[in-house]
Amino acid sequence: MPGGATQTCGKRWFMQTYRAGVLAVVVAGVVWSLMGLVIRMLDSAGTWQVLFYRSIGLSPVLAMFIWVRSSGQLGARLAQVGWAGIIGGLSLVVAFAGAIFAIQSTTIANAVFLFTASPFLTAILAWAVLREKVRAATWIAIAIAMAGVGLMVREGLAVGAGWGNLAALLSALGFSVFTVVLRWGKLADMMPVVLLGAVFSIVTAALVIWARGDGLAVSWHDGLLAFAMGSVILALGMICYTLGSQSVPAAETTLLSLVEVLLAPVWVWLVLGETASVGTFVGGGVVLAALCFNTLSGTLLRR
Repeated sequence: MPGGATQTCGKRWFMQTYRAGVLAVVVAGVVWSLMGLVIRMLDSAGTWQVLFYRSIGLSPVLAMFIWVRSSGQLGARLAQVGWAGIIGGLSLVVAFAGAIFAIQSTTIANAVFLFTASPFLTAILAWAVLREKVRAATWIAIAIAMAGVGLMVREGLAVGAGWGNLAALLSALGFSVFTVVLRWGKLADMMPVVLLGAVFSIVTAALVIWARGDGLAVSWHDGLLAFAMGSVILALGMICYTLGSQSVPAAETTLLSLVEVLLAPVWVWLVLGETASVGTFVGGGVVLAALCFNTLSGTLLRR
């Protein structure tokens, strides 16, 4: 009887933790979905200026979060990531900069749909670099997703947004490299690597701005929005996603995070009246269908 009571309490506690995890992941997706809208609201700040001030906002929040979670062992956590963390952090610079440029250069719908190619690029990279086996269903999903990406890229070329589409795919590739490097380095905690990515982004953006002679000066409006993107939108989303992923299976977090992709075009349509072409939504729908198929097939196989 006591044992049964313990099991019941344990199961009840697990369900509460699971539900809290699902809520945290969904909140992360909702918060991240606002990123495109905020970037659209900027007046004149360029990609590297946005990256610079956004990363300045992101870095101290992540540092404080890691410090609290590690009981003050921030330096030790950063030192543990090694070369894998450095490579992962550098890949995030590409991912962050590519995402900003893509959102500034093409429609929000086009950019976020192309971002969803990241899981498939991750599977290909992991197969090539780490020799991880790729399921037959995943290869099918990759082929379907490539067709969807092709539709969106062709649409982008037709309307002059080719560079924006390329930047979105480059951003997806950066996140894929980040994911594969975490597996290669056997790093269970991604937050120190994300913090390194934010610090590397500050340095890289400053160097690029200096080399181009653009200067760091932006309007108060743009500076505050960029800072808020890092300290609130990106940081809060990252913290919620990290906490939620501890109690929600990876396959489910992939599906739940699609909230970001679905809501991002809605915000810019409601607030700014921005719409996308039929080709963008058809191609994006194909990619999302491929992602759902791959995730659900993996979940059923594990059962």
